[in-house]
Order: sequence, then C-alpha cells, then structure tokens
Amino acid sequence: MGQVVPDAVEQYLSSLNRQGDPVLRDVARVGEQRDLPLVDAEVGALLRVLATAVRAERILEIGTAIGYSGIWLAGALPAGGSLFTMEYDEDRARQARENFARAGVADRVSVIVGDAQRMLAKVSGPFDLIFQDGDKKQYGPMLDRLVDLLRPGGLLVTDNVLWSGEVVPGFARTAHHEAADTQAIVDYNVRLNDHPGLLTSIVPLRDGVAISVKR
Repeated sequence: MGQVVPDAVEQYLSSLNRQGDPVLRDVARVGEQRDLPLVDAEVGALLRVLATAVRAERILEIGTAIGYSGIWLAGALPAGGSLFTMEYDEDRARQARENFARAGVADRVSVIVGDAQRMLAKVSGPFDLIFQDGDKKQYGPMLDRLVDLLRPGGLLVTDNVLWSGEVVPGFARTAHHEAADTQAIVDYNVRLNDHPGLLTSIVPLRDGVAISVKR
C-alpha cells in the first residue's frame, strides 16, 4: 500500500466501500493469504460501476485468478448476461468456478482455461466491457485484438498500469517487479494513449487503472 496513493487516502476510500458481501470478503482473504494478484475492493467497485454504466451484457476478463474481480463484474450483469473469463492456471480456474457458484453468479460465467493470447482468436465479440489483468508482457500484443472485440462505446479497463509507481523512472526507491514486466507496461501505456481507436484516461486508484472507450 501507499506506493501510488498515500496510505491514509487508501484507508479512507476503503472505509467508504461497503458494497462487498461475505463471499467477496472470504475470497479476498484467501487471495491475501496466498499472495495472489487480486484487485482490491475499491477497484472491484469501480469495475461494477463501469459495467453498470455501459449496461454491459457481455463482458470479457483476462486473468481470472480465483474469481474475485469476476464476481464484481458478474454482479453487474442483467439476467441473461455473460462473463467470459480466461485463466492459464487450471487449479485457480477450478477455485474460481467454486467461488462463482458460492457467489450465485455461476449461471452467467464461463471460465476458459489456457493461454489468453491464443484463446482470444477463438472468442467472438462484440463485448461491452473487457477487463485486462493478465500477463503484463501480453498487454501490448493483445491490445489490437481486444479493441477489435469491443463494441463502439465499449470499455477496455486495464489494471496495474502504474505498477507500484515503477513506470515512472526514479519514483520507486526499490524495484519489486521484473524489469521486463515494467517495460512492457510502460510501452503499453504509450500505445494505449496513442491508439487511434481509443479515448483513454488513467485513474491513480490502487495500482493504476486505465479506462479506455472505443471510439
């Protein structure tokens, strides 16, 4: 905590967020115990707000982990809506399915196991919202395909774009991430903001969330 947003501000935001339910809190606790790369409740709430704002009926998520962010997203879907979420690790995918069932959203979630970049070729759009939170080195290579899969006016939401501040030269006293991952995000941020098909704003919430609307 505190790398991008001061601790006191993050704690204040956390105190305001009461949208979570017991299942979400339990999944978050397990994720913290296992040091899994889950979003936190503030980003989860943002995802649900954005999905609700665009009246999302079809959502694609890259990086399921154990289903935490997917529960937030699926909770915004109407009856008949669908979340397609991709996870490379079979064990995490299994746990995610269990957590989706516990949260009462399994009927609207499909977990796809495998390499996301390869699986994207088999997925059909359009999607109303895409959440990118997978392998950081794949952010750039996936970008054009994700834009193609979005409907006009749809949202591409990308997590970790500030990367504990390490995208800013000299900001972080100690690097906690691999240099290749950091450079991948630096390059991605430039491409994202320069992409002719997108209008992008980066929100300095937690580890940085980029929100891009397809023109």
